[in-house]
Amino acid sequence: MQENNTQEKRANRALLATMGVVVAAVAIIAIIGFLFMNRPDEYIEGQVEGTTVRISGKLPGRIVEFYAHEGDTVHAGDTLVHIHSSVVEAKLGQAEAMHQAAQAQNKKIDVGTRSQLVQAASDLLRQAEAAVTITEKTYTRMENLFNEGVISEQKRDEAKAARDAAVAARDAAASQLSLAKAGAQSEDKVSAQAITNAAQGSVNEVEALLEDSYLVAPADGTIDQVYPEVGELVVMGAPVMSLLKNDGRYVVFNVREELLNDLTMGKDIRVMVPALGKKEIDVKIYYIRDMGSYATWRSTKSTGSYDSRTFRIKARPTEDVEGLRPGMSVVFK
Repeated sequence: MQENNTQEKRANRALLATMGVVVAAVAIIAIIGFLFMNRPDEYIEGQVEGTTVRISGKLPGRIVEFYAHEGDTVHAGDTLVHIHSSVVEAKLGQAEAMHQAAQAQNKKIDVGTRSQLVQAASDLLRQAEAAVTITEKTYTRMENLFNEGVISEQKRDEAKAARDAAVAARDAAASQLSLAKAGAQSEDKVSAQAITNAAQGSVNEVEALLEDSYLVAPADGTIDQVYPEVGELVVMGAPVMSLLKNDGRYVVFNVREELLNDLTMGKDIRVMVPALGKKEIDVKIYYIRDMGSYATWRSTKSTGSYDSRTFRIKARPTEDVEGLRPGMSVVFK
């Protein structure tokens, strides 16, 4: 009986020793695995963006026809849209008539004062007064649009300059009429030439506005968005469409500040584009800026923590990448 108890104790001790060895082995393996465990790579996801140009003109009018639509590929100089303005075209006819009248007056000034010359001067004055009326209304509209923040100060100033030029032409025409009634003098020819020059300036001004009746593409690219429809009115300087330039592609990442050590200004990095069959491309960092906000709080120390600020990084491809379009995702490991 005593011998059986002794054997049972020995068996229990052997079992305990074996279990101790197994537990120790498992603990050692766990420690080794923890120390040498491969941490997963951290991925930063961004997207492709592009440079957009808004196309607008100086001519207020009505959309007549679009020659390019959303998604169309265009080249620099291609005609995109036709804008018609009956008011400006009427102003051009009026300015040309004033110029012709001024030229005729200039040719006849040496003949002397005649009833025809007086009549011509009167006609010129009436035309100049009509021009003042039109330019005054245009300036009033531009002033109201400027006060509402629709147009720039430069556009308002251009309208004011046109109004002032028309006023000056009217005053010159009034002087010419006065001289015609009083009789030709040696200074009459100089005055007539000045009126002719003023009238020519009015013609040039209106023709400059009409140049924007056909808007052209400023660069190669793709029509990204068209704002008005055919038949709608557009004001001076209002965007008609936007053009996505071919050479303006870049990628954008938002990263935590502790990752900036590997993302420095001017550094070349390699990113993957899933939409291009997981193709890897090289990009060069050219922009790093604090976004002014904070990322999700994450603890960095066992005894404390701090908020990790977010930075925006932009990088350009080092070479042309066929098929790379704005909106595509990019991944940096």
